[in-house]
Amino acid sequence: MKRPVIGQEHARATVKATMNKERKLIVAGNWKMNKTVAESLDLVRSLKIELTNVKEVDIVVCPPFTALESVSKAVLNSNLRLGAQNMSEHNVGAYTGEIAAVMLKEFSVRYVILGHSERRQYQKESDALIAKKATVALAASLRPIVCVGETLTEREAGQTQQVLETQVRGSLAGLNADQMQETILAYEPVWVIGIGKTVTQTGS
Repeated sequence: MKRPVIGQEHARATVKATMNKERKLIVAGNWKMNKTVAESLDLVRSLKIELTNVKEVDIVVCPPFTALESVSKAVLNSNLRLGAQNMSEHNVGAYTGEIAAVMLKEFSVRYVILGHSERRQYQKESDALIAKKATVALAASLRPIVCVGETLTEREAGQTQQVLETQVRGSLAGLNADQMQETILAYEPVWVIGIGKTVTQTGS
């Protein structure tokens, strides 16, 4: 499985990981339901200046769907890569409000966040659904960033390991070894979202 990461809420969040030294770290910013197109472009311009010399990590920005087209043009010839915040498990069809992988590819999207805790909570997304999305994403040459993480209640009950194992196994079900190599596993405990703290290896 390639590039396990620890996510943060902030757009400039640094994602730290424990991994084989031959593989690069990944820094991913999930902008969630924030930023208009104009605001997204302002942020990207700022990031391009601030991070222009960063080579030791892969940097991914994940703006809202409405800004993907504009941001895709803005990150051309830079060290920033484009990601989406979600996608459908279906290719195309009568699925109102959904986004297909082929639509993301049109904007040169390379990564897609799947199974974020907010979607697990509010949209009731299951591990099985996330696994389907991951399979579709990989088939379209998109790299899934599959999110896992326990709630504070689960953590305090000593269920962290069990919860994570269930989520990992369920969310990656059906993927073969090659697909695992193209999949990024992001650990973002639900209890840290919104508190402005980074989870360390000793605290995870």
